[in-house]
Amino acid sequence: MASYGFDTTATTVANDLSSHISGKTIIVTGASPKGLGAGFIEAIVPHKPKLIVLAGRTVSKLEETAKNIHAQDQDVATRVLVLNLSSQRQIHEAAKEVNAYPENIDVLVNNAGVMALPYELSEDGIEMQFAANHIGHFLFTNLIMEKILSSASGGRVVNVGSDGYRLSPVRFYDINFDNGKTYDKWHSYGQSKTANLLFAKSLSSKLGKKGLVSLSLHPGAIMGTSLADHGPDFESLVTMDKAQGHEQGWWEGFPFKSVAQGAATHVRAAFDPSLAQHNGCHLSDCNVLPSEEVRSWGRDEVEAEMLWQKSEEMVNRKFRF
Repeated sequence: MASYGFDTTATTVANDLSSHISGKTIIVTGASPKGLGAGFIEAIVPHKPKLIVLAGRTVSKLEETAKNIHAQDQDVATRVLVLNLSSQRQIHEAAKEVNAYPENIDVLVNNAGVMALPYELSEDGIEMQFAANHIGHFLFTNLIMEKILSSASGGRVVNVGSDGYRLSPVRFYDINFDNGKTYDKWHSYGQSKTANLLFAKSLSSKLGKKGLVSLSLHPGAIMGTSLADHGPDFESLVTMDKAQGHEQGWWEGFPFKSVAQGAATHVRAAFDPSLAQHNGCHLSDCNVLPSEEVRSWGRDEVEAEMLWQKSEEMVNRKFRF
């Protein structure tokens, strides 16, 4: 297998892993056109997955992605799944639909996300970034876990995080920022991304013995996606990084990637069988980061378990497999 790095594209990785993509059933959340999810999908379609389930809030956007898939290869099956990650009620409906599928799920890519929003609560009373970026995926993943574990390959869950987790650990005793009184959009984003890393670690520790591989990843700073196009100014992020003493505060601008480069790590995390030996780890630039390059709050096993219990509390359900 070739050496991978910052400039590696999703197509390159997919070509290397073609035999591991063929025949797979894959769910991708956040599968709208222009995004990283669509970039990931575009790279794997030529390698003949069996079925790609396109999950998201807006049916018309998902149908556009499906149309693009069929323009690449009419033989790759698609299915649209309405999934609103900020609504626990609707997540239950979506999971019920998936659990009725005749197929098992080989790979779930938890790709959807929001970034640096103004303060808002979900319909369940949870700060919106934490609700959409973590709690929604926590609930959806666990509700369909039997489908994933029934995969012939044992199943795989990929959480698309961000190195923005550097901005905050999980605020276990005040997820909602004192009802918005102490809210900061970057602290909020940071805690939700930390949760993505810790959730991957928990899944690997709880279900690795049943064959599940669970990983998190940082795709890089991407321009040209719907998230970036509607995202915040980066000046406030640089200010935050300087205040916290992060090296990013002194960079001469962020090193941006294309969608094709950003989705490369998605492809490796989703299909590379060699990553089973790194279960629960975090990837960046298509490579596993050594533990010393992951901040303590993004890899701590105690905080991972605390988050699992807090998340169960917030969805009013315990998960035992």
